[in-house]
This record gives sequence, C-alpha cells and structure tokens, in this order.
Amino acid sequence: MISWRKHYKKGLIAIGLLLSTSASIYGQDGDPKNGEKLFKANCTACHALDKQVVGPALKGVVERLKSEQGLDTEWLHKWIKDNKALRASGDKYANEVFEKYNKTEMQVFPNLADKDIDDILAYTTNPPAPEPAPEAAAGTTADAATAAPANNTTSSIVIISLLAIAGLLVWILVKLRQLVKMGQSEDLAGLNESRVKSFSEIYEKYHYIGKGLLAVLAILATYGVWNWIMWIGVYKGYKPEQPIYFSHKIHAGENKIDCQLCHSSAKYGKVSEIPSMNVCMNCHRTISEYNGKYLEPGKDKAFYDGEIKKIYEHTGWDSEKQQYTGKTSPVEWTRIHNMPDFVYFNHSQHVVAGEQAIINSFNKKNPDNKIDVVCKACHGKIDTMNVVQMANDFTMGWCIECHRTTEIDMNNGYNKEYFKNLHEKLKKQYPQDGGKITVDAIGGLECGKCHY
Repeated sequence: MISWRKHYKKGLIAIGLLLSTSASIYGQDGDPKNGEKLFKANCTACHALDKQVVGPALKGVVERLKSEQGLDTEWLHKWIKDNKALRASGDKYANEVFEKYNKTEMQVFPNLADKDIDDILAYTTNPPAPEPAPEAAAGTTADAATAAPANNTTSSIVIISLLAIAGLLVWILVKLRQLVKMGQSEDLAGLNESRVKSFSEIYEKYHYIGKGLLAVLAILATYGVWNWIMWIGVYKGYKPEQPIYFSHKIHAGENKIDCQLCHSSAKYGKVSEIPSMNVCMNCHRTISEYNGKYLEPGKDKAFYDGEIKKIYEHTGWDSEKQQYTGKTSPVEWTRIHNMPDFVYFNHSQHVVAGEQAIINSFNKKNPDNKIDVVCKACHGKIDTMNVVQMANDFTMGWCIECHRTTEIDMNNGYNKEYFKNLHEKLKKQYPQDGGKITVDAIGGLECGKCHY
C-alpha cells in the first residue's frame, strides 16, 4: 500500500512537470492580454498574426517551430532579444530565416524581459477575442433602421401637402372664372370706365413713388453686384470628395500623427505640398487593414480597408508578396486651399518665425477654442475633421486683421537676430501699446510683402 502511494505521488509530480513544461513550450505561461499590448507596440511594424508582412505571420509560431524545427521557446527568446548574435553564433535556422526574408535586419529587443516575451508568445498562441464593435457603429445601424418609418411619414406629409395645393389651385380657378363673368355684367360697367387704361397714366399719377422705388432698386442691385464680386474666390466651408477617403480625425486626432510628418515642406518651404503616396506607404506598407476603435457614422471597417487597398493600387504594392509591381497611377486629388497667383504666401515664415506668436494671438482672441499647433490658426481644428474643409475666408481683409492684432515674438531666435537693431526703436515708436509690436509695425501691411 505504501509503495502504491509513493508511485502515485511520483506520477502526479511527473504529470505536473510535464504539463508545466508543455505550457512553457507552447507559450501558455504568459499573459495574452499584456502580450497583445506588447505585440502592438513592438511587433506590428513588421508582423501580423494571420499574414506575412515584412516578416512571417506569427500566429501559432511556438507550436510551428516545435513541430517543424524541434525548437522551443528558449530559441525564440534568443532570437527576439538579439537575432544578430544568434546568427553570428552560427545557428542554422536563424540564418535560414534571415536568407528567406531577403536578409532584412530584424530589430533587436534587449529591453524586453523574459516575462514580456512569454506574454507575446502567449498572445501569438491564444490571441484574446476581439472587442465588440464600437457603440457608434451599432447606433448608426439602429438609426438607419428607425429612419425608414420617419421617411414614410415625411412622404405622406408631402403627398397631402401637394393635394392641398392642387385643391387650392382649383378653387382659385373657379373664383377667377366667377370674376370674369362678373366683369361681363352691367354692374361693373361704371367701374371699368373709371379705371386707368395704360401704364403711362399710372406713372403720371404716381411718378414720385415710382422714381423712389427705382432708386431703391438701383442701390440694392449695386450692393448685390458689389457683394457678389467681393466674395468671388471665397470658399469657406468647401469640402470636396477625394478619390481616396482620408480622415484627418483618425490620423491627426486618434493617432496623434504630427502635421509635419506628412506636410514636411510647410516648415521649411514656401508651399505645404500634398504628400506623395510614398509618404502614405511609409506606414501603410505594414498597415493593410483598419483596426482602430473609431468608426465614422455610416462607415465600417470594410470601408476603411477598401480605401487602404486604393493606396496599394495607385502605388503598385502587392501586399501578398510584399513587393512593388512597378504598375503605378497618379491620384487626382481635388485641391481645397488655392492661393491666387498674384499673392505671395510663405508657409515657413509663419511656421518658424511666427509660430508661437500666432498661437498666442489666436488663443487670446479665442479663449474657449484654443489651439496647440500653428496650423490650426488658418486651417481650423484639422484633427477633428473627417473630410477636410476650408475653415476660414482667406480674404485680404482676413489676413490684414491678423497682421494688425498678432504681436511679434521678439524672443524668437529668428526675430531676435533679424530685428536686433530695431527692437528699441519700435518700442519708442509704439508706446501707446505698451511697447507691444504687431506684425504691421514691421511692414506687415506693405503691398509688396504679399503682392509681386
């Protein structure tokens, strides 16, 4: 009996050791949820779970290595922490992987602890179930479902209104017919004789009133024409559809991408160019689908995935083979902001020399709508726009008003050096403002500054 119990205990211990070893081998001793965070932070630039990106798909990598190569998690730890050292040691499989993926250098991760790597491997073995779709999307579906009865009600109201108008017209026709008959009777003969027979008689009788009305109409017409001319080329609120849907709210708002990452010439050039598709591919070479939580009402994940595919079509990128095909086509973007040819505007002058001054001036005038980057002073809160629109008038008067109210930042390195000998002179010249120097004081209202 004692011998049986002793063997029983040994058996339990052996089973326990076997299970714990298996768990370790197959990446089960980590935390998949924490592994998901680490994977997204460190691995998604080159890897996905279910498909090849720059590197191979990693779902089930622990089991795959065990069954195909006879390698355990210890090898994966070495590879992840310092794959260069592992290859240099002469490891056969490490060098095979390097050759297979075009000798692309994998980043080393010496900062990841063993527990972190175990968590990542646990995530690749048993990824957590995806979170439910955002409520916004569900709400949109519900709104669409309830919209149908509302539309039916609206249609009924329109039909009833049209019938009422038709009935009113019939009634008016009947009354007009009765009036015509009355006009042919003897009762109205005397009234017809007393009526004015021509327009000239009416004008002679009421010519003062007529001249006054003509003068008022002429003034209103002149004002209307002048107002129309003054607003030619002003397209505030203009937001055209683009060939590829690009949401600044997702990129600049949700993902906090800096404006100048894409519009790099805004800081160092006259023009803030439209980014080339190669700039888009810097990120979207490895981001082939949309996995963000934010969904614009009326749009779903499939919509955003389709727009990413358009980028691939125009750049000639084969996401399956992870290489360019050479077949490219230009994207015909619709321009939104277009300065007239006779106007000179330099982005770098405003972004570099005027950045802090413009931000301070804007926030002072708009305490309830403050901005954090200079771009928003002219282009509006672009990080909240799904579809970019022209946020301001961009008229000459709008620019002049800004030059008259924006105080120059004389501590700016550019202004401090450029206006070194002008500071004190300007302070004496504008004592009424407490020594404040606005843009108009340094030639901001001179015609030649903006017009060739």
